[in-house]
Amino acid sequence: MLVALVLLGCKGVQPTSAAVGGDGATAGSGGGTRVEYIKDPTLNNMNAIPVKIPAAWRFQGALLQGGSCGSQPYAVWRATSADGRSVAEMMPTMGWVWGAGPMVGFTPKNGCLPFKGPMSARQFLKYVASILQVNYVADEPVTAEENAGAQKYWQSLDAIEDARNVKHPKETVELARASVSSSSGTTPMKGSLLAELECTESVTPGMQGLSNYSPGHPVHAVTGPGSTVDQCAVTVAYLRAPENQYADLMRQWGAPGMGMPHGLYTWANGLDPWTLAWSNRSIAGVQAWSDANNQAAAASRQAQQQQFNHSMAMQQQMHEEFLDTMQRGTDRSMLQSQISTNARTTAASDWVDYALDRQTVMDTNTGQTGKISNQVTPGGSLQKVHADGTPIQ
Repeated sequence: MLVALVLLGCKGVQPTSAAVGGDGATAGSGGGTRVEYIKDPTLNNMNAIPVKIPAAWRFQGALLQGGSCGSQPYAVWRATSADGRSVAEMMPTMGWVWGAGPMVGFTPKNGCLPFKGPMSARQFLKYVASILQVNYVADEPVTAEENAGAQKYWQSLDAIEDARNVKHPKETVELARASVSSSSGTTPMKGSLLAELECTESVTPGMQGLSNYSPGHPVHAVTGPGSTVDQCAVTVAYLRAPENQYADLMRQWGAPGMGMPHGLYTWANGLDPWTLAWSNRSIAGVQAWSDANNQAAAASRQAQQQQFNHSMAMQQQMHEEFLDTMQRGTDRSMLQSQISTNARTTAASDWVDYALDRQTVMDTNTGQTGKISNQVTPGGSLQKVHADGTPIQ
């Protein structure tokens, strides 16, 4: 979700408007303050993020829609004093990904920082100081009120997702501040860095699949390794001024409501219109994606079940055809065996008749068989047959 960052010394929530007010004015500020709105071009240029600045300062800002390393939109802006020597800016959000398991490989990493593990907000400020080529002077305290504001904002977003039964990952928020120094030509500069580190951790179970089928054995579910994917995003605010103007800078930007204080989006009846519009669109997109995935998964499961049923039917048919073929082969073998046995029996009985110099005849009138001498030729109703009574072919 949108980063809402306390710049410096936020004392509480102040209602803001585009009108110039008297709060926050100090010597050299030009008097009063004004609110600049960063607009969201994807929501009909809706006023998205209000930024309260000294009235005489110049302002530039844009809402970026995120990238492959983080899909949430974030504000980038810069406010410059009338003399151009003092600057307050919100730097682009930076992020990185790490974790364990197969899902880490599917997580987009284009545009991500090359970190392979966790890093505290304070450690990240030291990294930023090295990138900006400024001297990291000292850690500065973050008030309990500022931390509570950061936690409250994210808790309110979690409450919306919980109310909609939207599953969301574990989220943590951490603030850190540091003082830095540098030089602009021969002018010594003093500055302050403030980081808000937001991390999410998503845990997914192992992938489900099917074991190989074998006849007579059930199909068993098998589980692959699970995954834990951590993603962190950091937004850094950077204030700087000539050393002799730094105290005035801090008084100006330390006034209540200056910059993008936490809670500025929280009204009595909930979150501000843009945050609600963006959140509703995001949740609707996630729900539509989830519904489409569920439908695709259901269709895939149905297709797999149909394929499985077809495979089982084919195997059953093949099994039955195999049994039928085996039965027919057995029947033919038994018949052939019987024919062979009968032939051997007929041949043996004929040999006995021959050895005893006799023959077997059948009376065609009565169907009875009898034995007569081989020297007699059968005639009339007598017909010669095999010794076992079967006809001679």
